[in-house]
Order: sequence, then structure tokens, then C-alpha cells
Amino acid sequence: MTALSAPAPSAAPHLTRWLLRLHRPALYAWAALVLLTAVLLILLRGPFADAAAEGWRQYDSCGFSEKCAYDQGAILRYKDWYNYATLAAAAVPFLAGAWAGGALLGKELESGTARLSWTQSSTPVRWLTVRLATPAAVVGAGAALLAWLHHLAWAAGRGRIHSAKDWYDVGTFHTGGPVLVGLSLAGLAAGALAGLLVRRTLPALGLGVLLTGAIWGTVLVVLLPHLWPALGRSGRGDIEAPSGSWTVSQGGTADHHHVTYHPYAHYWPLQLTATAVLLAVTALLTLGCFLVLRRLTGRTAAR
Repeated sequence: MTALSAPAPSAAPHLTRWLLRLHRPALYAWAALVLLTAVLLILLRGPFADAAAEGWRQYDSCGFSEKCAYDQGAILRYKDWYNYATLAAAAVPFLAGAWAGGALLGKELESGTARLSWTQSSTPVRWLTVRLATPAAVVGAGAALLAWLHHLAWAAGRGRIHSAKDWYDVGTFHTGGPVLVGLSLAGLAAGALAGLLVRRTLPALGLGVLLTGAIWGTVLVVLLPHLWPALGRSGRGDIEAPSGSWTVSQGGTADHHHVTYHPYAHYWPLQLTATAVLLAVTALLTLGCFLVLRRLTGRTAAR
């Protein structure tokens, strides 16, 4: 009778495998998004970029001639599909925040299945650890792939395509480096915290998106220009930043003007510094998740 009433440890479900099975539709949707965006970025790096560069070469060779034959369709195709790919990659952190808040935690807490799991198969800490670590690995890997391919696609057009985005363009900078990974993980942690705080599916989904947007705006809009020392110029007359630089501030009086800017050489320092800040935010949000869980479950969560 004792053997029947006390299940063996080996009978406990494997939490990671169960989590992947439970959220299989989301996993398939995520794989499709990454795959389709990756294919598009590969095309943008290769044939789309080559065709657009050739179109611009044809346009430049026309001079001021009224009869100019150039491949305008290739130029517009590269521009449009680059914007679509950038939008898809930029949406990843917000999708992670919405899913974590709504489906990953909010739905289970609202329905009561989380508490059932705590009493039958795992401790609350283990339950939350698996629900944070497994999606973080999946989301982080996909975001890293998209960021790498996006940077290659952008680099393929730099100096060849006149309409290519500048390195400091909001979409290009935020999706073309490790910043995308850091923001995606921060969005996931923010959504998880929203789910634990609200414990209702739709409100937690919305709060997860709002928190992700707040992180994005604070770190990558307000703080980003100041995360690495900017260069400056000053003097009489009109003072401008060097070509290809990101102008941070500009002004002065009638006799004296100044400008501060980030040259392209600051691209990677800004990327890495912003990523470090985002990972620190992710760590704080994760700590907040466990503190809220402890408040919800009491001493059970500490075991």
C-alpha cells in the first residue's frame, strides 16, 4: 500500500519535456517565424542586395540624362523587404513578453494548474526555473540567429546601396547585434513577472508588452546615446558631425557652435554596453519573479 500511495521519483514528469509539449503550438510558430525571417535575410544579403546595388550603379552611370534605364524594381524590393525583415526581428522581444505573460505563466496561474503542479510533481522554485530557463534558451538562440543574419544583410548593402539604412537607424541598430538577444530575454523576464503579478491571461499579456516597451524606450532610446563617451567638435560657423556619424546633440550661439556624435567605430561598444545593461535588467526581473513567487507560495517556494 505504501508503494502504491507514494510514487517513485522516476514517475514524476520531466518538466522541460512537458513544458515543450504543452506549448507546442507556440514552439512551431516561433520556429516558423525564425525560419521565414532567416530565409528573407539570406536573400537580402545575397541576390536582393546584389540586384539593388546593380540598380544603383546603373542609376549613377546615367548622370543627368533624361533617359535613364535602371532597375528601380530591384532597389525598391530590397528596401521593402529589408523593412519587413527588420520589423519581424524587432517584434521578437514584444512577442516574448506577451507570450510569457499570457500563455506561459498567466494562464496557468489563472486556471489553477500551477498550484496543482506544485503539490503533485514539483516545487514552485523548480516549476518557475524550468519555465524561465527553457524559453530563454529557445528565444535567445533564435534571436541570436536573426541578429547575426540581419547584420550580414545590412552590411551587404553598406556602401553599395544608396538607400541602405544608417548603422544608427533605430530598427537596424536594435536588430543587428546582441542588443536583440538582450532585449528578447528582458522581454521574456518582464512577461513572466507580469504573469506572476497579475495572474490573469489577457491582462498579463498586455502588461508584459507594456513592460517590454518601457525597457526598450528607457535603455535603447533614452540611455543608449550616453552608454559610451561621445566625441565632439566646436568652433565658429556651422559645425557638423563627420559623414556616417550619429549626431547626439548640436547647438551653440551665434559665434560658437558645437556637436557631439558617435562615429561608426562606436557601433560595437554601444551594442555590447547596451546588451550588458539589458542583461542586468533581465537578472533583476528574474529575481523579482522568484520574490513574487515566494510571496505567493510562502515557505513552499523556498524549498
